[in-house]
This record gives sequence, structure tokens and C-alpha cells, in this order.
Amino acid sequence: MASKPKYSEAGTLEQYRIALDNVASQSRISTIMAELGYDAAKIEEGRAILNETRQAYEQNQTEDDEKTAAYADFSSKKEELEDIFSMHRKKAKVIFRKDPVTAEELAVSGAKPRTYMRWLEAVKKFYGIASADTVIQSKLARLRISVDDLNAAKAMISDIEVARSTYLKEKGESQDATKAKDAAFAKIDDWMSEFYAVARIGLDDNPQLLEALGKVVR
Repeated sequence: MASKPKYSEAGTLEQYRIALDNVASQSRISTIMAELGYDAAKIEEGRAILNETRQAYEQNQTEDDEKTAAYADFSSKKEELEDIFSMHRKKAKVIFRKDPVTAEELAVSGAKPRTYMRWLEAVKKFYGIASADTVIQSKLARLRISVDDLNAAKAMISDIEVARSTYLKEKGESQDATKAKDAAFAKIDDWMSEFYAVARIGLDDNPQLLEALGKVVR
């Protein structure tokens, strides 16, 4: 089943809740529906399925929120290091413009990597080598890149990796919750579809009563 648009899911749950509440509370409808197999026990069956769907919906909402928060954290950390590395890379390209061997060693020759994994490997290579080589450090210092700057940027790499792992975990949990929610909606949709079909038959002589079940009658 395709996922329902977010804006309609809450509305669908509310419509179903009203229908099941009103079929139980309005004696005229209750009597007609009971004669067609939708007695109190059958309505409680529908309520149980609806409650399961509501729980699955709320769990999916929670997981989506956690995924969004995790991505925002990862994206923020990555963007911060991207800005720092971009400036350090520009300075290093100037400093080692006549030293292609070191420029290649620091992964600053050529164009800046575009994909995340290539970018990350370039960042790791640059800070890993620069933070361990005093000769490179002395040359970088000319354009105000200190050892502390290098070490601080290097430490940010692990923070980004942890944040990305957390995001991917939350993304997976969100996808699982979406599948569970969609399955729950498929179940309640099927149950309510038959419920409404029976209601149309039972209330054929009183179509306006269908509006109490959440169905607009023209």
C-alpha cells in the first residue's frame, strides 16, 4: 500500500473514530447496523483495529521527527567542517602550488570532491597527514593554519561520522515505522470499507444518517 499523504492520515483516523463513536451512540443507526452484523462486539473489533492504527501512526510520526532531528544534526556538523576545510584547502593549494607532490599527498590538487564519501576521504587525508607532519604544519602556519586548528578539525571528523551513523539508524527505523503504519492503515481501511458498504445498504432509506458516520450525502 502506498503511504497516505501526511495531511490526510490524521483526518482519516478522525473520520473513522467519529463513525465508530456515532454508530454506537445513536440508537437508530445502532439498531439497523446490529441487524446487519455490526453489533457492539463487531464495533469493538473495529475500535481495536483503529487503536492499533493510531498507535502505528503516532510511532511513525515519532520516528520521522527523530530522523529529521538526526539529519539536521549531521547536516549542521558536516556544513561546519565543510566551511573550515574549504578555507584550509584554498590556503594549502596556494602554499603548495609549486609542490605538487605535497599537494597530492594532502589531497588538495585538482577539483574539490563532490560526493560525500570522496569529500570525507579527502578531509581525513588532509587532516590526518597535516596534523602529523611538522614540516607541513610550519608551512601552513604562514597562512594562519595552526596545529590547534588542524587537530580541532580532525576531531570533528569522528563527530560527523557518529552523527551520520545516528541519522542512518533513525532513517531505517523511520522506514520500518512507515511500513508498519501503512500496513495498519490497509487493515483499518479494509474494515471500514466493508462497514461503510453495509451502512449504505442499511441506511438506504435514510441516507442523511450516513453523515453521522462521516460520509457526506449530496
